Amino acid sequence: MAESLKNVNKADINSALSGDEDLPLDIMGLFFFAYRDFTGDADALLERQGFGRAHHRVLYFVNLRPGMPVADILDVLKITKQSLARVLRQLIDNGYIEQKTGQSDRRQRLLYATDKGRAFFAALSATQASRIKASIAALPPESATVLRKFFVGMVDPADHAVLDRLNLTVNL
Repeated sequence: MAESLKNVNKADINSALSGDEDLPLDIMGLFFFAYRDFTGDADALLERQGFGRAHHRVLYFVNLRPGMPVADILDVLKITKQSLARVLRQLIDNGYIEQKTGQSDRRQRLLYATDKGRAFFAALSATQASRIKASIAALPPESATVLRKFFVGMVDPADHAVLDRLNLTVNL
C-alpha cells in the first residue's frame, strides 16, 4: 500500500477531489490515525466483553455524570431509544450499570455505574488517558487549552450548551 501512495501528494489529492487546494487533508489524515489508535486499545477490551463503541460511550457518560437520566444520554449520543435500549440492557445484565427510578419523577430512569462498571471504565480509559497526557506533555504548556478550544470548535455550535452542562469546557 505504501508503494501505491508513494507518489501522491496533497496537491494531487486536493485537485482530484474538488480543485480546492485548501482542504486540510494532512490534518484530516492525522485525525483519522489518532482516532484509530485512540480507540484501538479500548476496542480490544470491549470486544472481549462482547461490547462495542456504543457501550463505551454509555459507560463514559454514566461515569462522567452518575445519575444521568436516560433522556440525557439519548440527547448527548443522538441515538434512538431502540439503539440505547439494546446497549443499556447488555450493560445492566452484565452488571456494569444500574438503573434507578428518579425520586421527584418516578418515570425518570437514572443511570449509575456499578463498581464493576467503574473499574471497566477505568481500564478502558487508562491507555486513552496516557496517550493524551503523553501527547500534551510534548507540547508547550498552553497547548492543552488550545486543543480544548480546537475540539470545542469541531463540535456543532448547537451542542455547546451540552458541553457546558457536562463541564467539558471548564478549562477554556
